[in-house]
Amino acid sequence: MKTLPDADTGSSPPTNRLKDLLAGLSIAGLLLPEAVAYSSIAALPPQAGVIALFAGLVCYGLLGTSRYAIVSATSSSAAVLAAATASLAGGDSALRLSLAMGLVLTSAVFFLLAGLFKLGGVTSFIARPVLRGFAFGLALTIILKQLASVAGVHLADNNLIRFLPQLLDQLPRWNWPAIAVAGCSLLLLWLCARVRSLPGGLLVVIFGIGAGQWLDLQAHGVALIGVIDLQLELGHLPRLPFADWLRLGELAFAMVMILYAESYGSISSFALKHTDRVSSNRDLLALGAANLVSGLLHGMPVGAGYSATSANEAAGATSRLAGLFAALVVLIIVLTVLPFVALTPEPVLAAIVIYALGRSLSLQPLARYFIWKRDRLLVVAAVTAVVVLGVLDGLLVAVAISVVLMLRQMSSADTQVLGRMGDGHDFVDRLHHPDAREIPGLLILRPGQALFFANAERILKAASGLMRRATVPIQTVVLSLEESPDLDGTSIEALAAFFTQVRAEGRRLVLARVRHEAREVLQALPEAAYPYVLLTGLSVDDAVQLALQGAGEQRNSHN
Repeated sequence: MKTLPDADTGSSPPTNRLKDLLAGLSIAGLLLPEAVAYSSIAALPPQAGVIALFAGLVCYGLLGTSRYAIVSATSSSAAVLAAATASLAGGDSALRLSLAMGLVLTSAVFFLLAGLFKLGGVTSFIARPVLRGFAFGLALTIILKQLASVAGVHLADNNLIRFLPQLLDQLPRWNWPAIAVAGCSLLLLWLCARVRSLPGGLLVVIFGIGAGQWLDLQAHGVALIGVIDLQLELGHLPRLPFADWLRLGELAFAMVMILYAESYGSISSFALKHTDRVSSNRDLLALGAANLVSGLLHGMPVGAGYSATSANEAAGATSRLAGLFAALVVLIIVLTVLPFVALTPEPVLAAIVIYALGRSLSLQPLARYFIWKRDRLLVVAAVTAVVVLGVLDGLLVAVAISVVLMLRQMSSADTQVLGRMGDGHDFVDRLHHPDAREIPGLLILRPGQALFFANAERILKAASGLMRRATVPIQTVVLSLEESPDLDGTSIEALAAFFTQVRAEGRRLVLARVRHEAREVLQALPEAAYPYVLLTGLSVDDAVQLALQGAGEQRNSHN
């Protein structure tokens, strides 16, 4: 994909800079209320979301590659953070803050390591059906918890199946004035959404502050978010037991998988839409830097959310300057009217969260898997995991499902028997191309996937079975390793055993498409002795010619 000239923050023409300024003004009104609202989901002070917003906008604006991506706190990361810290800290609020800081910093380290080791290509680690199912279950959980918070209902269980009855049992004690405020806020957000580029979140907050003072909502039991103590002080590394750090490492891995899957989905979709070029490795480093800064300043984990990114594009952004302008606008708001933001009624923030997540409850993205009759069980399993087990365990189960799915797919690779198409140089799978002809005296094989520890022995065992079941005498086996750029220890040992077996049966083996890294290792094996084993980087066609030539020489020597 090509790189547009205005994708760089330093080369935007004046017209585009004006568009970026207007976009920054527009999305700042959306981002600030959401940042404070997501802090409530994470059970952290309101300033945690504001700090995360600054860190995400500035770091990604300076280091990222997408001209539309907006990096800030997200609902999914906030929910995971809340569940993780609650499970480890119990009722200790000070420990919970330390654990939150540790989790954000550990996530930052994982992001940075992934960027340094250029793991940006691992963008589909979590299967899309699993991610969509998890997002649906998470949105449902957060919305119901926000409803319970507005109603003043204390829920003792994260299991939706059990806390729904608790919510309904306490119906007579619901805080109806707070519910009315949330309902009016939702209606206003819906009306504002009808007008493009109108900052509905900011307007709802302004109206909420005015209504709270005019109607004295506090006297009717409607709580305010309270003082936002925005003091940027570098925190010290949390002093936690080693066991807690190990647990945070496990949770941070899952957190990074969810954040990066969400971020990459947002970044790549808009890059494809506008034919932009983005660098996944550089984006990993940018996300790592943003989370590192946020964690050091006691902020929340950040990622590129789809709703904020789409709002940025809709507002007319042309480069990453829009995010930097948004950070500047938020800074001006914080420096001038922050005390008034503290007067925002909590139901208003809950309404902002509910409205933002309401779109995630659409069944359309999930219905396609049932229409295609593919991955239906994955979707159901992911939704069920979150609903039944809660956010934290549901996240870990969702990641585990994706890992198992990946390993199953990779370990189930087949071994293809190749034949020549016509008189050309192409060799194809004879199972799918019955007209492809075999070469007399040769068995040409190609694993369908890269060899690695989970499939190497099974694939080579299948190759041995094909040799034994051959209906015509086989003098030479041609094995193509084009799918295996490098080999792990298990694959090398399995190949050494395969070399020995082929030699013991009196056959020769020619390896085609062996990459340089793999060839260096295999050449050092005593089992790979010439002339019984030939390691080449040749194409399958050239390897076949070499095998035929060797077979001819072998026949002449016998004569």
